[in-house]
Amino acid sequence: MKKIKRALISVSNKNNLKKLLLTLSKLKIELVSSGGTFKEIKKLKFKCTEVSKYTGSPEILDGRVKTLHPKIHGGILSKRNRKSHQKDLLKNNFPEIDLVVVNFYPFEKTLTSTSNHSKIIENIDIGGPAMVRAAAKNYNDVTVITDPDQYDDLIKELKVNNGKTTKNFRSKMSEEAFSEVAYYDSIIANYMSRFNKNEFPKKKTISGNLFEKLRYGENPHQESAVYSSQKKLDIKQIRKKIKL
Repeated sequence: MKKIKRALISVSNKNNLKKLLLTLSKLKIELVSSGGTFKEIKKLKFKCTEVSKYTGSPEILDGRVKTLHPKIHGGILSKRNRKSHQKDLLKNNFPEIDLVVVNFYPFEKTLTSTSNHSKIIENIDIGGPAMVRAAAKNYNDVTVITDPDQYDDLIKELKVNNGKTTKNFRSKMSEEAFSEVAYYDSIIANYMSRFNKNEFPKKKTISGNLFEKLRYGENPHQESAVYSSQKKLDIKQIRKKIKL
C-alpha cells in the first residue's frame, strides 16, 4: 500500500462532501477539482487547485472539456511500478493522482424533469465516466469512489491504514465503478433508442437497481435477488410462508 497524496474530486451530488474533505485535509491529501465542485470546496474553506490551473489548459466549450487532459489521465493511469510510466510522468511533469472521487451529471433525473432533448443531451457526462473508467482500470494503484454512500467506507479505510487503501478495497470500488458506468451508459443508450423510435436496436442493455435480496432462489440452496428499473415494484407477494 502507498499513501494517497493527491485526490481529484468532481461530483454532481455534493451530499456529505464536507465529511470526506475533513478526512482528506487531516491526512494532508492535495485536492484538485473543477467547476461547481471546486466552488463548493472553496466555499467549505478547504484548499484546492482548480483543474484549469492544474493542467495549464482553460475549460472550453461551455465546460464540455475540463478534465479530458493528458495530465489528468496520465496521473490516473500510470502504473506505479513500471519504470517507463514513471519516466513519462517525470518528462511531462505529470504528478500521480491516487484517489478519484466522481459522480456523474444526473442524466436519469433529467429524464424525469424535462422532455427538452437539448437539455437532456447536455446532461450526458463525458469527463466523469472517462476518469472513473481510468481509475477503475488502474485499481492496483488508484482508489475510485463513485457514490457518496461509499464515503464512510473510504474514511474508515483511510483511518485504519494511515492514509492508504488496501488492494481488496480498491478492487471492490473498481467493480462498483464499472457497474456505475455501465448503468449510466445503458440509460443513455435506451433513451437514444426511444428518441430515434428504434424499438429493436442491434444491441440492447437491460439495466436495473438492486431492489431486494431474497431468502433463497428457486431452490433453498440457491441465492437470488430482485432488480428493477423502477423505484417501486408493482407486484404483490402472495404468500410469505408455506406450511408443509
